[in-house]
Amino acid sequence: MITKRIIPCLDIKDGRTVKGINFENIKDAGDPVELAIEYAKQGADELVFLDITATNEKRKTLSELVTRIAKHINIPFTVGGGISSIEDVSILLNSGADKISVNTSAVKNPQLIKDLANQFGSQCVVLAIDTKFEDNDWYVYLNGGRVKADLKTIDWAKEAVALGAGEILLTSMNNDGTKDGFAIDITKQISEAVNVPVIASGGAGSMEHFNDVFKNGKADAALAASVFHYKEITILQLKTYLKENSIEIRL
Repeated sequence: MITKRIIPCLDIKDGRTVKGINFENIKDAGDPVELAIEYAKQGADELVFLDITATNEKRKTLSELVTRIAKHINIPFTVGGGISSIEDVSILLNSGADKISVNTSAVKNPQLIKDLANQFGSQCVVLAIDTKFEDNDWYVYLNGGRVKADLKTIDWAKEAVALGAGEILLTSMNNDGTKDGFAIDITKQISEAVNVPVIASGGAGSMEHFNDVFKNGKADAALAASVFHYKEITILQLKTYLKENSIEIRL
């Protein structure tokens, strides 16, 4: 049995960790290096770093900050934001990232997924999908949730995996920051439609929400930010609770 993973997320803006609700009302949540050290110490299975304004501001991810974080942690580290070429990925892997996450650039140029998978291996390529439920379906959004793509989420997930994406990071914009729980329906649909791990993101507010997304959403991993940043839940507490509820987890 493959163990489920708990992944804190550092959303970065202007070199600081931030958090919003439904991708808006962004607030400061602390120093990213300090948070990364703390989460590694607490027993996080992986860490995700997303430079949330890189694409919109047309600049590259903060490789220097990636280097500073990577020096202090010994868990798998995924970095995303503004990545659009093999060269971008080389820089980040050399800075200490283990995996990279692509979103907008992959929708605009699907060949990028294939090129990155060929160059670095599928295990290195995480496809991030920001999705929103509207008009009775889930659609893909680009540029940090600012631009709607004429693309259904389930179709894009299948296409991206066929091109070589090794993992999917699925964030529900409807649920993001609400603390009302993950989007179980679309997480389950994607998990059943593809043969790569799916990370559920957006909406974690209680330990029960994690239990729900693993058991009913069929997620392989669950990502959260504010519940960890503001110490509402510790990773050890969460993992102990999940273990008690028969979820395979690494303590």
